[in-house]
Amino acid sequence: MAKTELDFRGMSCPMPIMKTAMAFKKATSGDVFTIMCDDPGFEPDIKAWASETGNVLDSIEKKDKDIIATVTKK
Repeated sequence: MAKTELDFRGMSCPMPIMKTAMAFKKATSGDVFTIMCDDPGFEPDIKAWASETGNVLDSIEKKDKDIIATVTKK
């Protein structure tokens, strides 16, 4: 089980979700990703993406302008 940090701060929709999807294609089941983004659209996007793909959104938090999501690959 690998742990990976993805920093997409400074990118706007849809790039953070597209790059997240690309990273998950290379991952194996159980890999955990911490994804940082400062685009306000990222929070609803990552929730919808996780639901649609079956990956597990472990947590999501806000720190100032940053949104930090932890997602585990199914």
